[in-house]
Parts: sequence; C-alpha cells; structure tokens
Amino acid sequence: MTLATSGMLKKRLRNWVPTPGKVRQIRSLRIFGSWVEDSNLWQLSRHTTAKAFGIGLYCAMLPVPGQMIISVALAIVFTANVPLSFSLIFITNPLTMPAIYYAAYRLGAWVLGKEPLDIEFEASWTWFVQSLDIIWWPLLVGSQLMGVILGILGYWMIDTMWRNAVRRQWHARHKRRQ
Repeated sequence: MTLATSGMLKKRLRNWVPTPGKVRQIRSLRIFGSWVEDSNLWQLSRHTTAKAFGIGLYCAMLPVPGQMIISVALAIVFTANVPLSFSLIFITNPLTMPAIYYAAYRLGAWVLGKEPLDIEFEASWTWFVQSLDIIWWPLLVGSQLMGVILGILGYWMIDTMWRNAVRRQWHARHKRRQ
C-alpha cells in the first residue's frame, strides 16, 4: 500500500486509533494516571508513529496477560504514540493467537535446537496448565524473537513510508515552483 502524502498517512492513523477518552476508560490503564494524557504521547509524527509500531508489534507477540499495560508503559518511556501502541497489540486476538503462538513455539524450539513436540491441542484450562510446563521455554524464546523482529520491521517500514511520502511531497512542491 502506497500513500501519496504523509498527510494521508496521518488521516488514516487518526481514524484508526482510539481517542484519549476511550483510553482513559480502560480500567487497567488508570495506573498511568495523567502520563497517558501527555500531548506528546498523542501526536502523530514520523518518530512517535514508527516507535509506536515497533512497541505495539513487539508487545503483540508477548504470550503474557497484560500486553496493554506493557505496551502503554513502553510507549510512555520511549515517547511513542500511546493509542497506536495500544491498538497494535490486538493483532493477537482469540482468532490469531493459536497460529501466532504455535509459530512462536516452533521458532523457539528451532532456535533452542529442540525437536518440537507433537502436542494435541485442547481448548481447556487443564490442557493449558499441563502443556505450559512442557512448551513455555520455546514459546517464550520464539515469541521474544518474533516480537523483536516484527518490532524492528514495523519501525523501519513506517519510518521508510513516512520519509518517502515527505520526499515525494517535497519533489512535487519543488517541481511546481519551477
């Protein structure tokens, strides 16, 4: 997808991210108090948006509860766009989690040099508790690796798209002046 201008990118992102009021209503994010309302954390610039994509994609791969809190905390620390970081964690949702975490487990087993276990999935708490003891280390390693790779790629992709859009705008403006 190619966006003609950085203004179009900003407009699309503004339509996609939640408002400060919506984020304030989320009970688990109240621990951040007024930090979440800092205007620097809500601006859409090349830097804040690229950092938000990196943080959001990294946190989306974490196989832990509390991805929202981790995402917002990292966005505050690194001065990234909070709502965008927050929104991107929903890449992992009940529909995508099994595939993403299975891929993370396989990647982690490969990196650790372990043979992936042939585990039969069962949607129950008992299965989860029993299986977690066996798969947690490859899952953790794989999800961290996927998160870092996707975070770096997300940062780079947004930064590159934004730079190219600004460059095209500048060239078009320069051409009009001649």
